[in-house]
This record gives sequence, C-alpha cells and structure tokens, in this order.
Amino acid sequence: MRASALVAGLATATLVLSACGGGSDNDDTSKANGQKGGGFNAALSGVVNPSDKKGGTLKLVSHDDPDSFDPVRTYYAWVLNFSKGYYARTLLTNEAKPGEDGLKLVPDLAAEMPKIEDGGKKYTFTLKDGVKFEDGSPITSKDIKYGIERNFAADVLSGGPPYLAKVLDQGQSYPGPYKDADPNKLGLKSVQTPDDKTIVFTLKEPLSDFQYLLAMPGASPLPQAKDNGAKHGDKPFSSGPYKFQSYDAGKKAVLVRNEHWDPKTDTVRKALPDQIDLTIGAAPEEIDNQLLSGDVDVDVAQTGVQQGAQPKVLLNADKKKNADTPVTGFIRYFSVSTKVAPFDNIHCRKAVQYATDKTTMQTARGGADAGGDIGINMLPPTLAGHDDYDPYNTKSGKPQIDKAKEELKLCGKPDGFETVLATRNAGKEPKSAEALQQALAAVGIKARLDPQDASLYFSSIIGSPSNVHAKGYGLMMAGWGADFPTASGFLQVLVDGRLILESGNNNYAELENSEINSLIDKARAESDPAKAADIWKQINHIVMDEAVMVPFVFDKALNYRNPRLTNVFVTQYYGMYDFGSLGVMS
Repeated sequence: MRASALVAGLATATLVLSACGGGSDNDDTSKANGQKGGGFNAALSGVVNPSDKKGGTLKLVSHDDPDSFDPVRTYYAWVLNFSKGYYARTLLTNEAKPGEDGLKLVPDLAAEMPKIEDGGKKYTFTLKDGVKFEDGSPITSKDIKYGIERNFAADVLSGGPPYLAKVLDQGQSYPGPYKDADPNKLGLKSVQTPDDKTIVFTLKEPLSDFQYLLAMPGASPLPQAKDNGAKHGDKPFSSGPYKFQSYDAGKKAVLVRNEHWDPKTDTVRKALPDQIDLTIGAAPEEIDNQLLSGDVDVDVAQTGVQQGAQPKVLLNADKKKNADTPVTGFIRYFSVSTKVAPFDNIHCRKAVQYATDKTTMQTARGGADAGGDIGINMLPPTLAGHDDYDPYNTKSGKPQIDKAKEELKLCGKPDGFETVLATRNAGKEPKSAEALQQALAAVGIKARLDPQDASLYFSSIIGSPSNVHAKGYGLMMAGWGADFPTASGFLQVLVDGRLILESGNNNYAELENSEINSLIDKARAESDPAKAADIWKQINHIVMDEAVMVPFVFDKALNYRNPRLTNVFVTQYYGMYDFGSLGVMS
C-alpha cells in the first residue's frame, strides 16, 4: 500500500523528512491570503502570486519515473496529484484551495454531489453536459464504468490502489474488462449505467469513505477503444485540461493543452501554462541546484530539499521566502506491544509515554524548519477528526520524569525493567531510536536496540506478531500515512483488533478493544463525512488513552518553489503544491 511503501521509501532517501517543534512556522509567514510574493510558509494558508494569466511553460523535475501514468496503476502521492490536476478527471475531486478547505470533495465530472439512498448503499451520479476526452468525444457514464472496471484487472494492471475492486466486487469475482464475457465489456453488476448521463453504484454495506474512492485517479473514465492495457501509462487518454504530447521513460514527459477541455465544465483546475515539461532522472542534489538557480520550478516529489541545500534555503532570507514546510500527512511514532510483558500492563505503557523525550527524537530527524511538529496523538493535522487531544501533556516535547516514575510504581516496576526496541537500520530512524533509548534509561527502562533490514521490517519483522513475541519487541519504531485523506484511511489498520494478521500485520501493538472496533463499524457506516470524522476523533482519544502508540512528530518537508510561479498553495489533500493550479510569470 502507498502508505507503508512511501514510509519505507523515504527512510532510504538522501533526505528523510525531518521533524520539528511547534512555534517556528509563523516567524516570517505572510499573514495575508493571496499576497504577491508570499513569504516563508505563505503557501500553507494562502495563495502566493494569485493570477489568471495563461501562457508559458511550467518546468517540473523528478529524480525517478512515476510508478505509472496509467490512472489505475498510479500510487505515488505526487502522481495522484499530477494526474488529478492535468489529465484524469473523476466524478468528484478535492477542492483546489489551501488549508482545510482543500480536503472537501466537490463535483468534477458529476453535475452535483451524489444522491445517496438505501441507508448509504446506493449512490447515483448525473454527469455534467459538455465534458469531453482529448479527441472531442463526449465522456459518458459507460466510459466511467469501464475505467473503474480496469481496477479489477490486477493480472494486467498491477500496482494500483486495491479499494474500488474490493468494495465493488461483492462476491461476483469480476475478472476485469479484458476477461469480461459481456459483449460490451461492462459486466460489473454493482455499477449500472441506465443512460449515458447516469451512473449508479450499489454497495453491499454503507461505507463513509466511498466518495473518496471515486476521487482517486483509478475512477477516471476511459473509452474501451482507447485502452492500451499494460502500455496505457505510456500515453494516457486525457479527460482533463492537458494531454500527453510525449513520454520518454527515464528522461522526459511533455503535456500540452487539450483543446477539447471546456473550462466552463471545470471549477477546480486553472490550466494556466501552455505546456508542462517534466524532466526525469536528475540526481537529488542536482535538482536542488536547479531549483535554487531558477532553472526549474518545482520538484514533483516534494519530499524536501537535501541536507546540503537546507542551510542555503533557511539561512538566506531571499531564498527562505520562497520555501514552505507543509505537513505531509505522515506520523513518525513507535508502537508499544500489549502482548509483550511488562507492556501488557497499561501503567508500564504510560511510563513510556511520560519518559519519552520527543524533542531529542525530533532533533534526530532533522530539527525545526526542515521537519515537523511534535506529535501528540495518532491522527495527523491534515485529516478531519484531528484535534489537540494530548492526554500525556507532551506538546512541549520534554520528558516528565516524575510522572513516568509514578507509573512505574503503579505497574509494579519501580526500578524499571528491560525490553527490546525494534528499528529499521536505514535513514534517520536509528538516531531516533537511540534518542528514545537514552530517554527511557533516565527512568530505569533499559531498551536494547535491535536494528533490522528496512526492506523486511514492516512485512515480516514487526508485521509478524509471532516474531514480535519471540524477539521480545516491547517497542517498535514505525511511520504511517493515509492512502486517502480520511481518518479511516489512516487509522483503522493500525488499531482495529479484527485486522491483526499473522503476516503483514499493521496493528503492531495488537490492540484489541471492543469499544474501538464498534466505533470503527459505526464510523465506516456513516455516510456524512463530518459525523464520521467526529467518531474517528473519539476512536483516536481511546487509542491514546490505551497508551499503545507514542507519536513523536507530524512530518514536514522543506520544499522550495521558483519565485516565478503563480497560484502557489499547498493542498492539504496531498500535503504538497496543487499542480492543477500552478502558473508561471512570463
């Protein structure tokens, strides 16, 4: 899944997203939304250099190729953002606005938000008039259904998000359109198209996140005649404001205007540049040099400049005003096993909560401006449902030795105890683990570090409960990010006691709480996103009260933007600049 894969990938990057304490972000931030030129972190809450002027070439750069430009196979965060902004429209999409407003879903190809019936199990959409593909042909409900059916063809189109296929199959064992016996290749029964403007989804049970699944690129339309199967990512067929002129893997992609895109049908995308050039294959350090020299506009990955470039940005006032440190949506935390003694006693778990020195762990990840805020609970601030719940008063980041010792007495270990701390052997994680080890030693908890290979760490090291028990892993370093920006997409697999697996387990603490499980079912069945978010807030509080996870930073990335960019803002939906809104000054 993207969350765990990206966490693992970031751990081995030259610059792992680093962490920071609160309070530094607003030192020289522009307070006025839409201010020309902006300032440090201005793009987090406002639009920098607002403009409707069209023209020019947007120059993007990437160290790596995309996982795929095929919307069904796309799973990298930046490609999700890129495809949404340029060539893959969906029934719904997120609002193109900075701050929390960017988390709101709005109609895209749909004329309005869906009609929801049958207790949240039936969704009916009507398409807008005048929406077209790059060849001028109209986008129909059947094209949307066919595009969604491609998600089922995992044998041909591997690597994409699994959600739509899991939710919509419902026992049919639909094989995907390439093996569909239906003469029109539209045999998926849970999706019906009574006419070219109407599409109806019938779910087996209510799912509050269903509309977010329809906003992922894998739900974009495609005519059957334009499907190139496994090679479709070489030149996707566009439903958005741009189309691919060329794509040379490992070298360059060029997008130009789709003359059949009608801005009257699109309230989300600005479509300002005449052309978009994406150069692929540059070394990370070279990307930083090109950014700072003004030769390119944005690094599409937006995981932050390398360590060598950080002081060039932060210590130069002219450069710093063109930088932002968005919260990425990832949490760095460590899990506390409920099945490894003495952590089966909640007071021993609370002792660790109080003893942790989050400031030193934050420093180990890179410091203030290049990283993230002190983490206080297990929902990142990018998600609806997040609040300031901090039951152990850890916002300051400082350990509370006296309270830790009180909890040690209550758990029958006044002099402390020994345990094992599992960690990956790559990136900044070993230093974070060492910082934790030192803090715990101050209250008598002796944690022996057990570094493990990063490639196996999540799947079979801490992802195997039997291995965790055998190795005596009381504490396990981890990181997590949502596949889609809801609390369900982030937290469920970490805390649902019914999802504890023998292999590939993500509930590392092996938390089994019947109240949490019941609330999860209630939240997933709630069709109102706001009400669902409130239930997840309750779940998050209970998780923190159980003391099974210790979040220590909400990740940030130090990103530099070319001062010639217009309409720059960070979309909270992806934790990065909104590609579809960017323009350039002539």
